[in-house]
Amino acid sequence: MKIRCLILAASLAIPAGAALADGDAVAGAKVFKQCQACHSATDDKNKVGPTLMGVIDRPVATVEGFKYSKAMQEFGADGKVWSEELLEEYLPKPRDLVKGTTMTYAGLKKEDDIKNVIAYLKDPTAVK
Repeated sequence: MKIRCLILAASLAIPAGAALADGDAVAGAKVFKQCQACHSATDDKNKVGPTLMGVIDRPVATVEGFKYSKAMQEFGADGKVWSEELLEEYLPKPRDLVKGTTMTYAGLKKEDDIKNVIAYLKDPTAVK
């Protein structure tokens, strides 16, 4: 009986931990303020950088009307998609992952900030 209780307790704890790992969209909206000088997230208007509205699961370097650097075009040429995992790799040091990108931002240093921004980018209009 004790083993069943332990198994049940462990199985209930696993989904809760996974949900927490997804990030906090409200906190992500605050972190995104560092990005909004160059990117929008709640409309489809390009700025200095392309709009990030709908970026999750979008093919790299495909926003209509935005002129991407040659480096970013080459990075996306093999069909890469901005998945959460690719963004987790890109956001800490964009220029390390895409050599020659014109994005000048050095990157997000804190893992929580990265996860939170990704949570925000999933649905920026949900944050009031």
